[in-house]
Amino acid sequence: MSGFSSIFDLLQRATDAGDVPGVAVSVATPDGVAFEGAAGKRDLANGAAMTPDTVVRIASMTKAITGACAMQLVEQGKLDLDAPIGALLPELGSAMVLEGYEADGKPRMRTPKRPITLRHLLTHTSGHTYDFWNATIGEYRTRSRTPPLGSGLLSSLSIPLLFDPGERWEYSISIDWVGRAVEEATGVRLADYMQSNLFGPLGMVDTGFRINDSQRARLAMLYARTSEGLTPATREPPANPEFDGGGGGLFSTVQDYTKFTQMILYKGRFNGAQILKPETVALMSQNAMGDIDVQRLPPVVPTLTNAVDFIDGMKWGLTFLINPTPTATGRSAGSLAWAGLMNSYYWIDPVKQVTGVYATQILPFCDVKSLKLFEDFERAVYEAM
Repeated sequence: MSGFSSIFDLLQRATDAGDVPGVAVSVATPDGVAFEGAAGKRDLANGAAMTPDTVVRIASMTKAITGACAMQLVEQGKLDLDAPIGALLPELGSAMVLEGYEADGKPRMRTPKRPITLRHLLTHTSGHTYDFWNATIGEYRTRSRTPPLGSGLLSSLSIPLLFDPGERWEYSISIDWVGRAVEEATGVRLADYMQSNLFGPLGMVDTGFRINDSQRARLAMLYARTSEGLTPATREPPANPEFDGGGGGLFSTVQDYTKFTQMILYKGRFNGAQILKPETVALMSQNAMGDIDVQRLPPVVPTLTNAVDFIDGMKWGLTFLINPTPTATGRSAGSLAWAGLMNSYYWIDPVKQVTGVYATQILPFCDVKSLKLFEDFERAVYEAM
């Protein structure tokens, strides 16, 4: 490939203009890493430069990694995609659907029409939700005094369903439950399972739920876009969580995360290790929820997220968003993608054989300037090809 110098120029212009504080990107093809670069600052106060090995909070980009762990266990027969997951996680076996509240304020619940399965969890069709995209579950947490998800308490996962499993898509805490399923099926902490079965074999040296002093020295500051511009923000994980957040708890770098996306692009094999079987990657890359479509996410908590809109007919695979048609940036139909709350994004194009990873650290999600820069980056990649 040629023409990647234009990508660095693009990043530099955006950071010089103050659109984002700092940004790091990586691009890979079957020949390996084709480009990696960064621009701007990881800390505006001390002037430390953003670099490809800058540590970032990848939030929901954690989900695909957790999904890969679960699919390893499906291959081994330790998990089943379509069996009731309640046999392994009794809390999900007894989950109820919230229908409203009685006059005395007591929640009115009913039994779901069908049991929750691992497939439901991996596709966000389990009936679970997120409170910053669904006001109903936010109200339930307040009324019931259920701890927030960020508390790291197991009780924070104990929220009711808002619809019957398998009947619609809503982005949710489901992958946190997948992480719990991995722990219960293996008897080891999710962090330890990931280290032994993904991070170690893939050579992902800077990815984990907890970071060491060296990694913290490379940690990017988090900023919030406000009416006053970019201001420092804080969103740190709990010090001693009762569970590792498979839905959004990892730190990583664009260098490291590209090793994961390369593994998917290369049909489960990278760095000499066969992480997943090719047929498993193919299964993960297909629509796994039938006629159900991905739906718009409203900005219930504007400090955390803007509205999230999708192309009509978008589907969900086993932890990946799948676009049904080619995108304006050049991405092929059937490509895989997702993102993280602090405006990190990735895509994997199995047709044109390219993957890209992008990270900045800004709230709220779907920040207009950051999202435009990601799209411009993606477009530049395809133009360079």
